[in-house]
Amino acid sequence: MKPIIALILSLFTASIFAQTEIKGQVIDQNMPIAYANIILKNSNNEIVTGVTSDFDGYFTINTKKGNYKLTISYVGYTNYNKDINLENNINLGVVTLQEDASQLDEVVITSRKKLIEQKADRVVFNVENSITASSGDALDALKVAPGLQVQNGIIKMFGKGTPRVMVNNKMVPLTNEELIGYLNSLSASDIKKIEIIATPPAQYEASGNGGLINIILKEGQINSWKNTTSVIHNIDCYNYTTLRNSLLFKKNKVNLLFSVDKTKGHIRGEESFQVYYPTSTWDINIETKDSKEAFSGRLLLDYDVTDKFTIGMQYFGNNNKPSINDVSKTTITNTQNTIDSLLMNKGNDVNKKRTHSLNLHTAIKLDTLGRKLSFDADYFDFNADKERTLITKSFNVNNEFLNTNLSAITASEQSIKNLSFKADMEHPLEFTNLSYGGKLSQINSISNITFLNTITGTPVLDTTISNSFTYKENIQALYLSANKKINEALQLQFGLRYKNTQTEGFSKELNKSTTNKYSKLFPSLFLSYNKEENNFSFSYAKRIQRPRFNHLNPFRVFVSSNTYSEGNPFLQPTFNDNFSVKHTYKNKLTTNLFYNIRSQASGIIFSSNIADNTQIVTRENFFNQHTIGIEESYIYSTLKWLQSQNTISAIYNTTNFTKNVNAKPQNGFAYLIASNNSIVLNDKNKLQIDAVYNSKSQSDLFTVGDTFSLDLGYNTSFLNKDLQFSVVVKDVFATSFLNNLESTVNGVRQVYGQNRNNRYVRFSLNYSFGNKKINVKNRQVGNSEETRRAN
Repeated sequence: MKPIIALILSLFTASIFAQTEIKGQVIDQNMPIAYANIILKNSNNEIVTGVTSDFDGYFTINTKKGNYKLTISYVGYTNYNKDINLENNINLGVVTLQEDASQLDEVVITSRKKLIEQKADRVVFNVENSITASSGDALDALKVAPGLQVQNGIIKMFGKGTPRVMVNNKMVPLTNEELIGYLNSLSASDIKKIEIIATPPAQYEASGNGGLINIILKEGQINSWKNTTSVIHNIDCYNYTTLRNSLLFKKNKVNLLFSVDKTKGHIRGEESFQVYYPTSTWDINIETKDSKEAFSGRLLLDYDVTDKFTIGMQYFGNNNKPSINDVSKTTITNTQNTIDSLLMNKGNDVNKKRTHSLNLHTAIKLDTLGRKLSFDADYFDFNADKERTLITKSFNVNNEFLNTNLSAITASEQSIKNLSFKADMEHPLEFTNLSYGGKLSQINSISNITFLNTITGTPVLDTTISNSFTYKENIQALYLSANKKINEALQLQFGLRYKNTQTEGFSKELNKSTTNKYSKLFPSLFLSYNKEENNFSFSYAKRIQRPRFNHLNPFRVFVSSNTYSEGNPFLQPTFNDNFSVKHTYKNKLTTNLFYNIRSQASGIIFSSNIADNTQIVTRENFFNQHTIGIEESYIYSTLKWLQSQNTISAIYNTTNFTKNVNAKPQNGFAYLIASNNSIVLNDKNKLQIDAVYNSKSQSDLFTVGDTFSLDLGYNTSFLNKDLQFSVVVKDVFATSFLNNLESTVNGVRQVYGQNRNNRYVRFSLNYSFGNKKINVKNRQVGNSEETRRAN
């Protein structure tokens, strides 16, 4: 650490004695202005030098000492003029341009924003430019976002792992099924862009072994309001319909987003599971009919008390009833490949999930130099009730009933409450831009499971399976981030995040507590070098992946009489070190070389008990993993009617087991080929063609089969583009589902596959109306000022 700090200080010191500089940031009332013109003239009104602001609105001018006139301009805004006596370095801080009302009614800039933008520390996916992404929900948008995979209800970054998800820079404290349900309730038409941050800097949370996904919602246009009503209908074997209404309002000091949506219908699910015992083979096929019934609403409100003081709130509520009816058939064959017996299982899950999330925030601009203080208070409340009824019966080869193996009712409850406070400071200095802050977080989780044996017809409580588990987690975090533009080409950012964690879990059945206390430092480093048409960058960040709450619960959840999953209260966090070297040429061709180290990693273990032919799903910390990869991405936009983003990625995994799990590690190559294409037929009609191929891959215990997805989308508009109609065909060839997930543990090979409504046709109809008196230009920008607020 000391050599790095010494290097940073030496670079800072050297920069002080460089040529005299003027720097600052150009914004409007809402976000940074990219490509603003900054001109410096002498006393004869002759241009001495000039630059344009970068994606985040920042600029730096290096010149000799003297008297100058500075002019900052951008189309649609009134020029900013300032006389400057330049004797020492000057930091203008934040310069706010005011809109020129005399131009706004006439000037509309319609420059096309890229579908995908490559930046030093993230990839930006502009959802509103993609038909297949914008016509569904947030999960649909993530399925076609670059570098992401959504499979088997899990979101992953290719070659990196499972990311955490943020909405408007606020962390969503959900994982697994709860996160998927949340994203299903979030309309993609409300999403402006998705930021895929592979190696997040220090001001972001250190959680997640696969980086961060930041979903940025749209804001209302200045002095306008817009209401959008959407009807979305999905057709597969079954079908479901979603009705949404969204209101955007922005006038004077008020910025408002209010939306509600209702979803109802069903989807089909198919699963297959083969278990190869020494003396028999079990072939399990499951069909499910999943109910999609949810109602949700969200409210985002910001109010500018003064030009320097803003307060706001965000609320999200969701009432979800994802019930499931499942029927499974297990065919048991002997070593002669003849059928010995059959198992038939019927199950019914009745689920109720309720989510409430509230954020209160305030931001204070302390001066004109760019110092800004912000506070956030977050409250999250999640409750889930589930009742599963199941019965497993055995039959002989002639389909004659033998006996009932299991008949039971399982009732489970889970409550998660999270309260957090954080403070963040943006503090520009003469030689660097500092950001620092802290966060306090408290999580309480209570889980109960009651197992009633109903094989006799009368429910009997089984105390050996019933259990109650409480989990508490307290986190204290501090961070410091320094950003310095060394010269016109070189930029450096260094960050350090300190986290102190205390956890305690208590199992009532085991009458045992598990506690854990640890403190960790999470450094990050970013170097960026821009020279003419080339951009080079290096990044490093350390991350932590904490166990999910349901993985900590020491419960047995039965799927059938011979299959159950079991939590592990002794799971420990996984730590990740992520390195990346990236080169971008002409903002079109990007090469990214990355290397990731996972330590103390946990994963799923599909094990089998040969004595009683039982399949068990558990989790353990049992391996370390090294992944090296390369990604090549090219954006083609020469033709006005075509935008094409094409990516090829390749990785190699090496896994070392740290615990004996009676299995062999799976190591090897994997690659991905993706192409996203947006075609403009004319002013009212657009096509979208997306294709992704994932090769067969190996990691930790598993090998998994290859997948291919072809998605087609068409969009047309009517009534001066107020009425939008879209049709999307997802997974045309039905080849994107999880298949051949294979592992061999204790000498027993198991192969799993799942297909949950992967191929479907979606029809979407959107009608918007409101006050459009003022048109606001589209422009390419990076992160808004709010994006740099720490999380």
